[in-house]
Amino acid sequence: MKKIFVSLGLAAVGTASLHAAYAPDSTDTSKMWNLSGTLRGFYDDNYNTLPHKQGSTGFELNPSFSLNLPLQQTEIGVRYSYGLYYYQNRERLGQNPIDQTHQFDLWLDHAFTSSWEARVQDSVTVAQEPGLLTPGAVSTPQRIEGNNIANTAKFSLNTDWTRLFSTALSYQNTLYDYQQSGATVAAGNTAVTSSYAGTLNRVEQSFSLDLKWHTTATTTALIGYQLGLVNFTGNEPVASSFPAPLGGPYKLFYSNSRDNLSHYGYVGVEHSFLANLTGHANVGVQYTEYYNDPSATSSLGPYADASLVYSYAAGSYAQVGLTQARNTTSTVNVDSQGHITQDQESTTVYGSINHKLTPKLTASAVGQFQYSTYNDGQFNNETAKFYNLGLNLAYAFNHHLSSEIGYNFDYYTSAVPNSDYTRNRVYLGVSATY
Repeated sequence: MKKIFVSLGLAAVGTASLHAAYAPDSTDTSKMWNLSGTLRGFYDDNYNTLPHKQGSTGFELNPSFSLNLPLQQTEIGVRYSYGLYYYQNRERLGQNPIDQTHQFDLWLDHAFTSSWEARVQDSVTVAQEPGLLTPGAVSTPQRIEGNNIANTAKFSLNTDWTRLFSTALSYQNTLYDYQQSGATVAAGNTAVTSSYAGTLNRVEQSFSLDLKWHTTATTTALIGYQLGLVNFTGNEPVASSFPAPLGGPYKLFYSNSRDNLSHYGYVGVEHSFLANLTGHANVGVQYTEYYNDPSATSSLGPYADASLVYSYAAGSYAQVGLTQARNTTSTVNVDSQGHITQDQESTTVYGSINHKLTPKLTASAVGQFQYSTYNDGQFNNETAKFYNLGLNLAYAFNHHLSSEIGYNFDYYTSAVPNSDYTRNRVYLGVSATY
């Protein structure tokens, strides 16, 4: 259960997607169920993620439960994690001092035959931190108040047609629902104050098919296609073209003005360099159309997804990776020509290492750098950068009880005024697993 606990602990401070990217499973496989919990004290010097810092001490409580049921040809699993975070300074200011998060995962694997295997999984998150709601390429790096929901469901079917040829077919559906809603529009549609629901509520769907050739026992080559659909569901005004472009009438943009459709084509390779060193790389292009905004032009850009994993000792492993693709942004500013910001193109580089210093002492580090370029709108071709670093040191007293100390750093800078911030968090805690 230690893998689950450590990932959950770091998730609370915004680095879950990095640490959970690769972690050899150390769950006690002799048990169908596992229970864990952590109690931490922390100091967060910018819990509102604003240019002007406001800090607070506090504590967090994170219990987690998982159940894994292996059958003859089927495996069923569930996991639930709860987070409670208390901020002393918010209580001093007469604000609600408590945040709560929920994470629920369900998965089912079934082997119809030795050549046909299907997997169904669903993950629901209710949270405020961007690292929990949008792991990977972050749509908005700011912390957002409210019971914000992200739900990802995925179905995949892997088929071995021959000894050398196989296919991987998948469908993924992700729903985002932010609690803050209700845009305001000034008289004459001259200005819009948008809400997070209006700019970020959406359904993202993807259909993909990979054709794989197992050229050797250690190498697989592939060619793939993916269709991506993004439909914004906020049904609210999000921006206005004021002053009007070229003396024309004001234009009011709604949530679905940024709906888009993408085609991905790529080639890739999966290779085991050694028994403990594996890697994969998919490289191609992404073509995106913004069909609800006639003033927007289609875009053609690079697409990439690559990673390298090295498990160099018992309990010690490292990973590095890179992704390149378009993703949603909360920025919707309109330029003088009446073009709304459609999305952003992001390059994300990430890495993590988990090292056993002694049989009982483990050090870990995770890091991420995201470089994004806005597409269309007031900040067209301008950039945003997001840096994230997490350090953790854990000591296991025995199989059930451990303690930890850690530090997390975030830095965000953007062409959008009044959005830059830095954030430092330190924590000390104990955990138990059963």
